[in-house]
Amino acid sequence: MEFLSAFLNAISFYIPQYTGLSPITFFTIAALVCGIYFLISGLFAPAPATYAPLKPLPPPRQFGEITAEDLRAYDGTDPDKPLLMAIKGQIYDVSRSRAFYGPGGPYALFAGKDASRALAKMSFEEKDLTGDTEGLSAYEAEALTDWEYKFMSKYVRVGTVKQSPVLDKSE
Repeated sequence: MEFLSAFLNAISFYIPQYTGLSPITFFTIAALVCGIYFLISGLFAPAPATYAPLKPLPPPRQFGEITAEDLRAYDGTDPDKPLLMAIKGQIYDVSRSRAFYGPGGPYALFAGKDASRALAKMSFEEKDLTGDTEGLSAYEAEALTDWEYKFMSKYVRVGTVKQSPVLDKSE
């Protein structure tokens, strides 16, 4: 109560001294200025956004074993197809993260490919967008394993990348 009394005494002393107005007049003007501000700013406020409802994602479809060439068709350019990505030959449906892996997303270059080497090396270079994991350092192999666990826990595995036959160079 003492604080309130001191505050009211200060208001009744300082407001007339600095503004030449009574406290009631000062606060009436302040309230009118705030009201006019909110009224005018409300005229320029953007209209409320209307969002088109998104159709729910279809359940992940199992693909079995597909070639790397077939996998490229699932890079997100066709909105009617699922968005697929592979790590260490395992294909995952990443459709629910279209904002990241779909066209225009920060990781769009990984979609439709086995991006094992790029993820292990944390590289965005085209030459690293391959499933070839030979020659990775221990640190890179561990990073790839971490990525694999993240994908296993977050996305549904829908198939594997068919390995192309290895040509024997001695023939």
